[in-house]
Amino acid sequence: MLVAWNTVRRMTIDIQTSLGTTPRDGWRDEFRRGLASCLPILLGVIPGAMVLGAQAAQKGLRLGEVPLMTGLNFAGGSEFAAIQLWTSPPHVAVIVFVTFLVNSRHLLMGAALAPHLQHLPKRKVFPALFLMCDESWALGIADARRRAALGVGPAFSLPYFVGTGACIWLAWVGFTSLGAALGPLLGDVEAYGFNLAFPAIFLVLLRSMWTGFRAARPWLVALVVAALTYLLVPGAWYVAAGALSGLAAAYFLAGDAPMIEPK
Repeated sequence: MLVAWNTVRRMTIDIQTSLGTTPRDGWRDEFRRGLASCLPILLGVIPGAMVLGAQAAQKGLRLGEVPLMTGLNFAGGSEFAAIQLWTSPPHVAVIVFVTFLVNSRHLLMGAALAPHLQHLPKRKVFPALFLMCDESWALGIADARRRAALGVGPAFSLPYFVGTGACIWLAWVGFTSLGAALGPLLGDVEAYGFNLAFPAIFLVLLRSMWTGFRAARPWLVALVVAALTYLLVPGAWYVAAGALSGLAAAYFLAGDAPMIEPK
């Protein structure tokens, strides 16, 4: 946990330096506001992280390998898919393909953020985007929508976004590691109902991002395809199927979906 916190602290300092801002400019207040905003999300992130860490340990990953996987990849869906597909020896090509496929949703997420970040040089934006996950992205966009409605500019707050991402990253790495350490003692962690944490998170995020049925159609397509694949195809292919169908639906339906305009 201490190593993870120091890593986040160094990343935050680097981003703050690259932006040319100081705490006196309000960066620290916005960062803290991001930290506070994501605390309720941790009620779902922590159990999910424990489940992933325990499953990774049961698949044979060593304690030091779990935080490397979760800290460097930082994308829960693809990590769960990789663990489900993990064998001894692992089918590396299949795991890499599924990881890329599931994580490719970040291309759309990054494209949605691009209008809000276009006034900043890439060298200032890329360190912050390392902390982008489903939760930090949704919180950042929802906050930008609220600020735009209030006439606050710029609508998108980068330090707020970094605060949410840093908080979730630290919790994710720390509690997947804890789950890996306690996994052999807990046995089947899914028996405790922890695996319901992620669906709960995404229902909350969907509610905060809801702008109408039209914008939610890609989510519905991904849900239906993933559910059918889960019922009909053995293994973890439902994750890849849901991700691919959701991306395809988002691409073909993007033209008539409402957009969030930056200020």
